[in-house]
Formats: sequence, C-alpha cells, structure tokens
Amino acid sequence: MELTYIKAINSALHEEMQRDENVFVMGEDVGELGGAFKATEGLLEAFGEERVIDTPISEALIIGAGIGAAVLGMRPVLEMQFADFISCAFDQIVNSAATLRYRHGGRAQCPIVVRAPSGAGIHGALFHSQNPEAWFTRVPGLKVVAPATAYDAKGLLKSAIRDNNPVIYFEHKRLYRSVKENLPEGDFTVPIGVAELRKEGADLSVITYGGTLAPALDAAKIVEKEDRLSVEVLDLRTLLPLDREAILATARKTGKVLIVHEDRLTGGIGGEVAAIICEHAFEYLDAPVRRLAALDTHTAFSPPLEEVILPNTNKIVDAIRNLAAY
Repeated sequence: MELTYIKAINSALHEEMQRDENVFVMGEDVGELGGAFKATEGLLEAFGEERVIDTPISEALIIGAGIGAAVLGMRPVLEMQFADFISCAFDQIVNSAATLRYRHGGRAQCPIVVRAPSGAGIHGALFHSQNPEAWFTRVPGLKVVAPATAYDAKGLLKSAIRDNNPVIYFEHKRLYRSVKENLPEGDFTVPIGVAELRKEGADLSVITYGGTLAPALDAAKIVEKEDRLSVEVLDLRTLLPLDREAILATARKTGKVLIVHEDRLTGGIGGEVAAIICEHAFEYLDAPVRRLAALDTHTAFSPPLEEVILPNTNKIVDAIRNLAAY
C-alpha cells in the first residue's frame, strides 16, 4: 500500500491505539481539526475524546500532563505543533522525563513520545523552521529519532510508542507529502538505534538523516554519473543513541567522510559524529572529516535567502567533489 510520510505517521498512530488501549494522543488541535498537518486525522472519530485530547496552547502543560499519565501506566503520544516550541517544554523533558527512571532506581518508567514537526524549506521563517534535535542528543535517559522515509516514519513511531523510555520523534515537515512509499501490510517496526545504509560506495561516505537524506542520494547519483565517484550514503535514523558501529564501518571503508544535516553547523550532531570518527577511525582517514549544514543564522522567510542558508543537492555535490579531490 502506497503511503505518504504523513499518512505513514497517521497509520502508525491508528494501529498502535488499536493495539494498546493505554496509548492516547494529546496536543493542540489534534482532535477536531485532526492536527495542523492532518497527522491525527480520523483518530477522534475512531477512539473518542478521552484518547484524543485537545489541549490549550501550552507545551509545558502537554509534556507535564503526559509525564504524569506515563508514570501511571499510560503511553501518551504528545504533539508539539511545531518543533520550535518544544523549547517551552524543555524543562519538563530534560529535567523530569529524562531523569525519572534514574531518580527512581529503575522502578518507574516514562514511556512518552514527543512528536515534533521540524525542518525548513517551507518558508516558515523564524519560529516554524528549526531543527532543534541537537538540544536533546546530550541528555541521558532520552532517545531521539529522525526518520527520512515513509517506512521509517511508521516503523520508528511504532517502536517509539512501545519503548519504555521518553522518545523525541522529529518528523520533517517538508517530507510530509513529498515522500511516499509502498509499505508492507501488517505490523512492522524499525529498531531504534540502528542506522541504515541507503547506498553502497567505495570512494567517499556521506552520513546524514532526516530532510537531507534525499538531497544526499540525489547528489551521490550526480557525481556517480558525471565524475565516476562511488559514494556511500548512511542514514543515521536515530540520533540518540547513535549507531557508532555503522558510522565507523563506513568511515573505515571509504576513508573520506562528509556529514550533512539541516540543523545549524555549530553544535549540530555532525560535530559528535566527526569526533567519533576522529577518535576511533583516524588511521583509516585519507582526508579531514567535513561537515555541511545550515548556516549559523536564523531561518529567513524570503525563499531566496532560505535557499542560501540551507544545504541542498548542489551544495552537497560541490562538497563531495572538494572532499574527493583532497
């Protein structure tokens, strides 16, 4: 069955709510409206207002109430209407949810999923374009995922809902209706913490995730055709915990690594990936590890300015060629 990225998310929510009566959805406009992007469309009609709960515009309330429900045995899926506003609930996530299991010596758990529509390229400007994943990838007790395909969007969400730890689930808004895929019938999940090799290659590795996977694959095809370069593309899928084995395997195989993400360069997860490679695979490298990311500035509303700020296929092609020539 062919589903778009957003329909894959919707399908996962339907299936998990049908499978487990403790799963419920809470957030701004998730009920009658079906979500700002229609990710929760049809859930209110299928499961009723006790399991599909519209909230006030208060991210701290949404996460705080979800933590309380999770402690009492529920499995809440909590929607941030835009990932940018997850900062309003930062304290609840990093100081309450992430530490809860540790504080109780493992005798309590906090199985919440925080759905966070993130990413730029939709002309959303300052407050509707951010990629705040790196804020959370240094917090013990959290898991952070960022699917790039419809299959992973469904499979990772189902895994996140079943996980007994708090999971931040970053879904890229630009992918909602631009990505579609034939998905298998029946129940399936994608394991958290396992990267996926999207393209094999021998000359150079591109490590990426989320919104930059498709441009990276397009760039790899271009340089393969025009420059006869064999480029390997690794999709991280999970940002916490990172799949260190997969990262090191591709670095050791090709000896040249380009890390691409839409988040800003400074403080992005690319720096951590680069450090892992430099610490544990330095002797295999034939060139410095390079990073390509968004500029260290706020996302512009102007489409031409937004294009300048963000990584894209042409920029990845140039970066691959420069690294290959080192």
